[in-house]
Amino acid sequence: MLKSFKLMPKSIKKAVRYIYQDAPHEHLVEIQQLINQAIEKRLNESKRI
Repeated sequence: MLKSFKLMPKSIKKAVRYIYQDAPHEHLVEIQQLINQAIEKRLNESKRI
């Protein structure tokens, strides 16, 4: 996992750092929903192709 994490864009690294260190519980729930929605949308789009 660390190897693939190093290859991720800087914005993902910063988001993960924020989740681990500073994010209050309310933000964690919102972040989780946003990320899950984005991933589901992207996976559904890639299935259509």
